[in-house]
Parts: sequence; C-alpha cells; structure tokens
Amino acid sequence: MSEAGLLRKLDKAFLLQAVLISVVAALSVYAAGFVLEEVLVKQALRKEADYFWQRYEAQQQFPRPDTLNLTGYLAPLNGGEGIPADLRDLGPGFHGQDSAMDYSDVYVTENAGQRLVLVFDGESVNELTLYFGLVPLTVVLAMLYVGAWVAYRQSRRAVSPIIKLARAVHDLDLEHPDAAVFEPDAYKDEPNEEVSSLAAALHRFAERINEFVDRERAFTRDASHELRSPLTVIKIAANMLLSERELSASVRSSVERIQRSATDMEELVGAFLLLARESEQGLSKEPVCINDVVAEEIERASPLLAGKPVEVTSTADTRLVLVTSEKVLSVLIGNLIRNAFSYTDEGRVTVQIGDGFVYIEDSGVGIAKHDVERVFKPFQQGHAQRRGGFGVGLTIVRRLSERFNWPVDIESQPEVGTRVTVEFPDARSEPLARTA
Repeated sequence: MSEAGLLRKLDKAFLLQAVLISVVAALSVYAAGFVLEEVLVKQALRKEADYFWQRYEAQQQFPRPDTLNLTGYLAPLNGGEGIPADLRDLGPGFHGQDSAMDYSDVYVTENAGQRLVLVFDGESVNELTLYFGLVPLTVVLAMLYVGAWVAYRQSRRAVSPIIKLARAVHDLDLEHPDAAVFEPDAYKDEPNEEVSSLAAALHRFAERINEFVDRERAFTRDASHELRSPLTVIKIAANMLLSERELSASVRSSVERIQRSATDMEELVGAFLLLARESEQGLSKEPVCINDVVAEEIERASPLLAGKPVEVTSTADTRLVLVTSEKVLSVLIGNLIRNAFSYTDEGRVTVQIGDGFVYIEDSGVGIAKHDVERVFKPFQQGHAQRRGGFGVGLTIVRRLSERFNWPVDIESQPEVGTRVTVEFPDARSEPLARTA
C-alpha cells in the first residue's frame, strides 16, 4: 500500500506548521527590533532632548547627556567645535549612522542658538533586540516545536491502527480472505474505541465473505453436476428417439426441438457457471482462432434456420488469433449467432471477420432504438411479439464483454435488421491461408 495516505498528510501538516511557526517567529523578531529601534529608542531620545533643553534654559551650565549608551554633543549653531566631524553636517531630526564609530541612532535638535546632538549606541540596540526579542522568541519557538512534535507523535499513534487496518483491507485476498488479520483482540489495547469497533466490523465482514465464497463454490459444484446430468440424459434420449425410423414428421420435429432446447440449456448453464467465478483462475487460456470458433458456432446454430429461407454468409479479411478461453469465446459468439438466426425469418445473416473485430448482421425483425439498451437486461427480448430463447443471451454477452474487455456495439432498425459488432483489442491478425 502506498505511503501517500494519512501518514504523508500528517507529515505535510507538521512541516507546514513548523514553517508557519518559523515565519511568524522571524516576523516577530523583526517587529521587536523595529519597535525597539523605531519606537522606544527614538521616543527615549526625544524625551532626553526635551529634558535637556528644559534644564539648559534654567541652568546654562547643565551638563550634556553622557552615559554608557547615550552621548550628547552641544555646540553653537555657527560653530561645530565639540561635535565629531561625521555629525557636524546633520540637520535636525533622526539619522541613521553606520560607521566605524558604531553610531546607529542620532537625534539632532536646535534651541536658543545651540545645537544638541544625541547619539545612542547601536550595539546597545542590537543587544536589546537580542535580549528582549530574539531570546524570548527562541524559547517560545522551541516550546512550540516541542508541542507540535508531541502532537504529531500522538496523532501518528492515533492513526497508525487505522493505517494498519487499511493495509490489511488492501492486501485482503477475496478468494481466500483471512479474518484473523481483523481479530478484535489484536486492537483491544488501542486508545481509540473506534479502532476496535472498526476491526470488529471488518472481522465480521471477512467472515461473511468466506461464507459467500464457500456457498458460491458449493453452488458451482452442485450446479455443474445436478443441472448438466439431466440435460445430458435428455440429449441422449432425444438422439435415441431420432434414430427411430418409424417416427412421424411431427413427432420428429418435436424431438428435434427438445434436442435443441437441451443443447441451449446446457450452453446457458455453462455460461452461468462461468460468470459465477470471481476471477479467471481455473480457465485455460491458449491461442484461439476466432475464425474457427465462428465457423463452429454457425454449424451448431444451423438447426435454428431449418425451413427458413435464410442465406448465411461468413467472410474473413484476416485470421484473428486471441489468447483466451475457447469456452468463453464460444459462449459470447454463439449467443450472438443464435440470436441472429432466431430473429431472422427470411433474407440473410452475414458474419464478417476483420482486423480486431467481428460483426454479425441480419435482416431480421430488428430492435427499436429505445429498446437497444434494454435487451442487455436479464429476461428481456428484442421483440415483444417474438418467442425467442430465455431472454438472457445478450445479458451474458454484455457481462462477458465487460469482464474480458471486448466492447460490444448494437445498431438496429425495426423491420430492417440488426448489426452487432464485437471488438477484440488484444487479438492478433494473421494472413489467411492461400488455397490452391
């Protein structure tokens, strides 16, 4: 089973969560630095300048600011003595400085003919950002990652039993389902009650599949014996009656009808037993010549045309060979040919074998357009006024075509005829043998 399931989705969700946390943390650090530098530092410099000018107006000898992080320079407007050369040409307001002196924030004000230059140490800003922004956010980020990882592990542990059950269902052999893999006792220690309930339901489901398979095999075995045996007796008895010369024409006709019906019923039972299989295991597959199968089925269905003015033509452009079960192919083609013979009272029946297809065309009663799809349903006949077979022939054809990927197409027009085309995509075309 592919790993692109719940675990892959959990991995993606965890990675997405980690990426989002990282992006938020980075933006938070940037925001913290912006707040420290653009708001707190500048606000502090404004208040320092205002405080200095207030005290300077009251006391001309009030000392300029000079602390560990803040340095003040005071000079007349028309003179720059006492102010570093890098700062002399700066106008009033805030300025950013990146130089060897590490000045980062400079605030210049003027008052009473004097210029005050306040310089806040840039390294202090970086340290404040680190201590009061990055470090706390790193701790929070680490806690978030740990919490997300714990949640991921818990989620993974919670869905692991479900993934285990999904893999068991995926690998379940429907021919021989093993109910033991869904034994509820194996999941009783799981933290989720739903997992145990699901395992119990799947266990019951596997047991029912086993029962269905056993019943299907028993039916197939019994039907093969109990249905075919009496049909064989009927056919033998019909053959013995037909060997009597003293039979009247009407009695002989009735016995022949019994013989044909027994043959049709035997074919029908074989088709039903074939469709009852869950898989193609047990069907012998070998190269089969479709041309030979068509010729054989035409010969077997020929009694259906007894007494009818119907011309049968079989032509071939190529020799089609298909690796399949000859029995399956005979059931499909035989049903179509018998259908054409049964519903054609006069005219013609043409069977054409081409490159990858076989079509059967007749001049029979035809099928109304709205009834074409209906004829594929069980016990439905193409013409309501006709008494044909059992009404399941085309149903068998459709089921076989879908099962073996042999598309069937029907084109029909009432009182004109019907054309059925069967495609064999995997068939191999061979040149026809030349006759002398």
